[in-house]
Amino acid sequence: MNDAEAISSYAVMVIGLGGTATTYSLEEAARIAQVHPDRLRHYCRLGLFGTAPDAADHEPVFNDDRLYEVRRFEHYRQSHGANAKTLRLLCALWTEVERLKAELQFHRSRAGL
Repeated sequence: MNDAEAISSYAVMVIGLGGTATTYSLEEAARIAQVHPDRLRHYCRLGLFGTAPDAADHEPVFNDDRLYEVRRFEHYRQSHGANAKTLRLLCALWTEVERLKAELQFHRSRAGL
């Protein structure tokens, strides 16, 4: 991997100022994350971003956190050959780790640590 590839693989993080959440259409998110829109639709169908939209014609909306997740999925898919089943497992593990971190922080704050 050359320097340009290394930089572009992490060039998705957008930090918004002013406290407003930035959202992107599927097409915009695909362009920013450098993936095909069909891949984003596939990730949504797999449930990697939570529950799938109710209506089949409803396009998902992406925010900066989801774009970060897309780049993380793509990294594991391209660098480690992770398939859909592995990506679902990784996603579940990342979600559980975040839940446990929040729970630990809650208990520490109650204990005054």
